[in-house]
Amino acid sequence: MTRIVRFHEIGDPEVLRIDDVEFPGPGPDEVRIRVKALGLNRAEAMFRRGAYVVEPVFPQGLGYEAAGIVEAVGQGVTGIEVGDSVSTIPSLLMSRWPAYGELATFPAYLIVKHPAKLSFAEAAAAWMQYVTAYGALIEAGKLTEGDTVVVTAASSSVGLAAIQIANMVGATPIATTRGKAKKQALLDAGAAHVVVTDEEDLVASVRTLTGGKGAKLVFDPISGPIVEKLAAVLAQGGMLIEYGLLSGEPTPFPLFPAIVNGLSMRGFSYAEIVDNDARLAEAKDFILRGLESGALKPIIAKTFAFEEIVEAHRFMESNEQFGKIIVTLP
Repeated sequence: MTRIVRFHEIGDPEVLRIDDVEFPGPGPDEVRIRVKALGLNRAEAMFRRGAYVVEPVFPQGLGYEAAGIVEAVGQGVTGIEVGDSVSTIPSLLMSRWPAYGELATFPAYLIVKHPAKLSFAEAAAAWMQYVTAYGALIEAGKLTEGDTVVVTAASSSVGLAAIQIANMVGATPIATTRGKAKKQALLDAGAAHVVVTDEEDLVASVRTLTGGKGAKLVFDPISGPIVEKLAAVLAQGGMLIEYGLLSGEPTPFPLFPAIVNGLSMRGFSYAEIVDNDARLAEAKDFILRGLESGALKPIIAKTFAFEEIVEAHRFMESNEQFGKIIVTLP
């Protein structure tokens, strides 16, 4: 028997329960780990609320990211042994391979032996944010040395990952935040400049900071009406990359600036990397090099105990965090 987090109905964080269940061994090409830390993601709150791309089947487990120690390996698994310290690249099927538990099973190709310098908490905070930011900025946006990227909602874990990746390749990250409370923290986290959008004109600020040229990329999870301003901060031939819909409002296509300045606007999904073996291998290599060198270092907002999973979800929905929320297990 082991303890896992499940929900038996749609609802607020209070629907999460810690259940005692019989936990099966790993199947072929799977790895079972003894979980030491979990990384929380907004998709998990959406799943709990019934607003995710997959419908829950009750009782339903959840969770994408974990780090821990390999306890068993299934038939056909090579290169991973019992006792290895590992972390998980999130799968595309949280409902099939949920992470929230004392034990968790994942496909072997998504198991990574992370650098020994990382704590389990840091390792559990790494893969969703860095794979997402890498895929958008490096794979899709071709960000490179000397370029400028505007990162909106920059205090999220993915936003902070984007700042670090931009710095890693020699680009200039400009972060945006609505209020000034997080401005200094963003500068400390590596942002070259921070635009406080409640107090400053976003377009004028970015134009000034780039000497009038504009940015090569905008990396945005907000969408909605703001895309018209975001299009206006782009340089000739720039790209607006949308990876979320936090605004919940219809998103117009900025046709006039797109025509005049040759802009492109594309959506980005984490699946673009994880669903492609070659892209995933390149992402792993890039991220592991960054983690080993220290160029990439997960920022942890707050840590909760496993028994505090409800409180951890409440905190995630408060939007007060700066970085990744972690849940630890003994």
